[in-house]
Amino acid sequence: MSEPAIEHIVANTTAALVLVEATAGPRRTEWLCQQASGSSSQTRTFILNCDFDTGGPWAGVNDLFAALLPEIEEKRPDWTESHSLELAYVLPQIRRRLTVRNPSLTDLAPPEERTRNYAADRATRIVHGLIDLLDDARALSDPSHVWILFCDGYDKAGSIGGCFFQELLRRKPSSFRLVATIDPGGLAEVAASFSPLLTTCTLSLALPVTTETEMSALLAEERATELENRIGDDQIDLQLHLPTLLRLWTIAGRSDKVFRLRQFGLAKYNTLGMYADAVHYASDILSLSQQHAKDNARLQWEIVLKLLMSYIALQDVETCLQLAEQYGWPLVEHRREWQAQFYYLTAMFYGRYKKPREFEKAEALLDLGRKAIESSSLRDGDRYFQYVFNLNGLAMIRNFQGRHQEAIDLCSEGILHLNQHLGADQHRLHRSVLVYNIAQVYFAVGNYSDALKYYSAAIGMDLHYSEYYNERGSVLLKMDHLQEALADYQRAIELSPPYFEVFTNLGQCYRRLGQLDDAIKAYSRALDLQPAQSLALAGRAKAYEDAGRLNEATRDYTSAIELDASQWELYANRGVVYYERGNLEDSLNDLNRAIELRPNDTNLFQNRATVLADLRRFTEAAANIASALEFTTDIDEQRLLQLKYDEFSECAQHQSAQLLQTPA
Repeated sequence: MSEPAIEHIVANTTAALVLVEATAGPRRTEWLCQQASGSSSQTRTFILNCDFDTGGPWAGVNDLFAALLPEIEEKRPDWTESHSLELAYVLPQIRRRLTVRNPSLTDLAPPEERTRNYAADRATRIVHGLIDLLDDARALSDPSHVWILFCDGYDKAGSIGGCFFQELLRRKPSSFRLVATIDPGGLAEVAASFSPLLTTCTLSLALPVTTETEMSALLAEERATELENRIGDDQIDLQLHLPTLLRLWTIAGRSDKVFRLRQFGLAKYNTLGMYADAVHYASDILSLSQQHAKDNARLQWEIVLKLLMSYIALQDVETCLQLAEQYGWPLVEHRREWQAQFYYLTAMFYGRYKKPREFEKAEALLDLGRKAIESSSLRDGDRYFQYVFNLNGLAMIRNFQGRHQEAIDLCSEGILHLNQHLGADQHRLHRSVLVYNIAQVYFAVGNYSDALKYYSAAIGMDLHYSEYYNERGSVLLKMDHLQEALADYQRAIELSPPYFEVFTNLGQCYRRLGQLDDAIKAYSRALDLQPAQSLALAGRAKAYEDAGRLNEATRDYTSAIELDASQWELYANRGVVYYERGNLEDSLNDLNRAIELRPNDTNLFQNRATVLADLRRFTEAAANIASALEFTTDIDEQRLLQLKYDEFSECAQHQSAQLLQTPA
């Protein structure tokens, strides 16, 4: 099979995604470079190696931003500051000269006090922040140019690397193209990972097979040793060169070195909240630990602990439970000081993540944890903290059970305990978490004044934690303190790479303020980040409706219904829009469905009566007003409804009389 020319891939296709099946090797890479060199002058091209084993979790993405960073720093140095967190993730070496702004207590807590891991969606936020930066960088040169990313070995990309390219093409398909080479047989799986809305071109190449000369074990060991000596204790360099060292020590046959490097990769990327990629480094770590750390129980426990935390963040409860039973319990069975942590984690599996939740089992495990704490040889400071940490787990269960005051009391007891027994600078992160948990419970039960007080206290303890501002903004929104809510949402956005929840909330706030254009922009931003969310669609639909943009409102209500057909409000609102557009039959169908879902709502019956009356179905209209009368206790409203009932009844009688007088 002849090699396709570049015209067949780029010039003669409008596809945003081109997938090329070809055997990996130097010939495939050379072919990809030839395609890039033949691109149009209206494009800019990048050759990226996406293989995890070559470039780590950000393989390909790090090549892209390393190439762009000098240009960004020259033309817009302020962008490097505003995107410092995202850049530090993808290019760790930048930490040597750039301070990541607005660190939270989660970032600053020492390892032994780091009781809150990053949420799994934090890595996705990093991705979206990088996409924003990349699109801005494209506009620096010529915004009319399409950038083509030639990705070699795309099917070997890590979880976060693949996510970046998938989200980039979903969000910016007209600005970027992806030409990705994959091994034969991987086409269907890779294509399925991208948005089905993308235009995609696929082809297969029969390239000459070339073999690379294998490096000898001796040479690999020499190079690995030299690289290790150069790195020394530099953790940033170790992170940067981790893939290279793993490859060299694997060739050298030094499984002891591979084990230590995999342990580093697991710990590093677990800490960064990149849980799927952390697990990638741990593919054979448990068997290696039996070879190289058989007598080091603490090291084995630390590995199991990181694995458990990674899998729980990925919500893989079954794997967690298997790990706990097969590896966790044998390690902690005779070590009381580790049992408290083990029992707490397994309690969370059952009481928080397992579906359905098993509260009794979770509580029993927490009770075993408390007993382990009491009989352990932990130092007093650690003992007090572990006791409070255990209380917090029980508080969570009480909250899930609807025993809200008990949950608040348990958190308050924990705060008091820490204040009595630990210094003010100890466990600051967990103290803020306890205060935050109390705020969440008060918000859940509708006690907004106390929720506001505790959210404000949590913010005072952790000034740069975006979620605190977002959630306090929602309390203020409930209290109709709209300008204060707006300020909190804007601060939450400033403190974090973008996430859809805060932009949805911002849209709700702007809509309540009557700033409809700003509301539509905020909702649209939320939907750009996460299209499948009915709340933002419904909110934007309402904003469009209030702005008189009825076609757009209909479209968004329809999309929201496709996502969640159980919400009666969506049908009711779309029914009103159809009515305003003069589509009476569509309006009636939606109101019928809304009443099926909510059969005792006065307003729905009144609205349906209005539509029926306009359709001159007066008898049915009168019957709907009668139904509305059944469900209202307000005397003034009853009086108005009675007048409407009399009017429709009179019209029905007149209509019947006319029909009787009409000759057959």
